Amino acid sequence: MTPLVIIAAGGTGGHMFPAQALAEAMLARGWRVKLSTDSRGARYTGGFPDAVQIEQVDSGTFARGGILAKAIVPVRIAAGTLAAIKAMRGDPPAIVVGFGGYPTIPAMSAATFLKLPRMIHEQNGVLGRVNDLFAKRVHAVACGTWPTKLPDGVQGVEVGNPVRPAILERHGAPYIPPGDYPMSLLLMGGSQGARILSHIVPAGLALLPEDLRRNIRIAHQARPEDAAEVEQTYADAGITAEIAPFIQDVPSKMSEAQLVISRAGASSVADISIIGRPSILVPLAAAIRDEQTANARGLVDAEAAILIPESRLTPESVAQQVAAVLTQPDAAVHMAHAALAQARPDATERLVTLALDLSTQNNKNEG
Repeated sequence: MTPLVIIAAGGTGGHMFPAQALAEAMLARGWRVKLSTDSRGARYTGGFPDAVQIEQVDSGTFARGGILAKAIVPVRIAAGTLAAIKAMRGDPPAIVVGFGGYPTIPAMSAATFLKLPRMIHEQNGVLGRVNDLFAKRVHAVACGTWPTKLPDGVQGVEVGNPVRPAILERHGAPYIPPGDYPMSLLLMGGSQGARILSHIVPAGLALLPEDLRRNIRIAHQARPEDAAEVEQTYADAGITAEIAPFIQDVPSKMSEAQLVISRAGASSVADISIIGRPSILVPLAAAIRDEQTANARGLVDAEAAILIPESRLTPESVAQQVAAVLTQPDAAVHMAHAALAQARPDATERLVTLALDLSTQNNKNEG
């Protein structure tokens, strides 16, 4: 029978993109693929190949909803787990791979109960709640960010974070250092962290000397409610800006950029590394486990990125650090090369290899 992999992932892009990358790679190797997620996660499955069988399971999160909603979460998870056990007994997978988020709990719990080969992939430098729960109950912990903070006694396997094919096509795109000519900046705030960047960064760029401001061309991701303020700040400073709630062509914009200003989400850090660009990273302060600071650490330690903690993010600090990059072309080139050296363009292949290796192990071995 054609081997089956069950992929379990929560309903965010950070979880779903590496899950999609694994799904596509396993299909290409002739495997059957099922994706286990909940109704929220199902909204993010439009990019998955049609051959992937989508299975919605009961799950829930303690992070949202009122007292009653949180009280029934264990019941929903238990029901989802029982349904997953029944499904896996009827069509046993060769391996189960979890990518984090509460919707992964039923599939990973069922795989643990049935003693099936199983692994998790953590995108961030600190394990999320669900991956932390299963880290000692799986046969391998694949790490997207290296090093990853892991529980005592758990050893991770560095694989990297898979990136979109459009990003991978730009791997190592030639970098044009800053100079006295038009220079492109890319500002990405992320879904949760765009507002403070929209308040602070434009004001910081407005403080730059006029000879720098006149050369700047910025692509700025801003929430719709912030767009008018951002546009006015750039206009008053004489800075050419393209402002959008979602930047459609990140690969092209990043390839053209002399500097990227971004939150330090795992996927953003991976994209910056693959293309190889200097960056200023502002970790999201609201992140409970401060995982974005951990995500940024590799680029910062490699002298590929400048870290500005949110508590120190001011127009003055932005202006100082942007000017430092744009007025020192040799240093900017060094940052670009250092970022590229941190890239893991073979992350998907590493993840696939680990999954294939584990799938050949005796599924009764609880190692």
